[in-house]
Amino acid sequence: MTATGVLDEIVDTARYSLADPGGSSWRDTVARARAELAEVGCTVLREFIRPELIETLRAQGEAIAPEAYYEVERVNAYNIPLDTELPEDHPGRIVLTRGNAFVPRDRIPVDALIHRLYISAVFQRFVADCFGLAELHEFADPLAGLCLNVVAPGMAHPWHFDTNEFTVSMLTQPAETGGVFEYCPNIRSTETENLDNVRAVLTGAGARLIRRLDLRPGDLQLFKGRFSLHRVSPVEGGTQRHSAIFAYTNRPGVIGTVERTRQLFGRVLPDHLAAAADAVRGDRLLD
Repeated sequence: MTATGVLDEIVDTARYSLADPGGSSWRDTVARARAELAEVGCTVLREFIRPELIETLRAQGEAIAPEAYYEVERVNAYNIPLDTELPEDHPGRIVLTRGNAFVPRDRIPVDALIHRLYISAVFQRFVADCFGLAELHEFADPLAGLCLNVVAPGMAHPWHFDTNEFTVSMLTQPAETGGVFEYCPNIRSTETENLDNVRAVLTGAGARLIRRLDLRPGDLQLFKGRFSLHRVSPVEGGTQRHSAIFAYTNRPGVIGTVERTRQLFGRVLPDHLAAAADAVRGDRLLD
């Protein structure tokens, strides 16, 4: 089966015709995505996955969820060590509780829908076009390139910034209640951290800066997570919240830091240690 055939099988082509890269339907979808990304740093392509595959998507996520690394940790929004020397009023000194878990890429079957979509060359080109990139690369990290985010009842994924500039995600199983994706569009840039606004959000004084998304299984979310502070609010009820995270970057060779990798997966691989002294980054922001 060709790469385009994979998309024909998985994507709701009645809504999103990706069989003709660069064609009129493709261009229309890309134009809408770019406009929303430019305005608020996020766009959602509703019902991207074929409706008959939504239950398969959910079941595959549920099957691998037990592979997630669970550990409640004290972190900050920048995912840097808590003992990092920072000014007294720096928002990086605000301690948060991270209770979500991740299934790493090396625990996701290669025939899973999310893996087949992630490695599709046509899908990658589509995502690159939406972000206005000449090219796009899979995150080189062997654990964080593709993962399933698991938030159990009573837990949350606290406010944070992403390491990679562009995040692509898809809800596969919603929480019974709670588990809402919240974000602060473009709260920082490559030129400035905007610490006052970040501090306001973390201390509960920045409600005016926060947007909320009503995501449904199979929705494709494109997001500039490096520049928009975001979180998943506490999950309530008896159902875990699952979402696939497809990590891409506009530069090859990006690998997560040793500190963050240990936080998320409870282990590091030789790739992380080798990259630690020469990490590939495109800016001087805190992580």
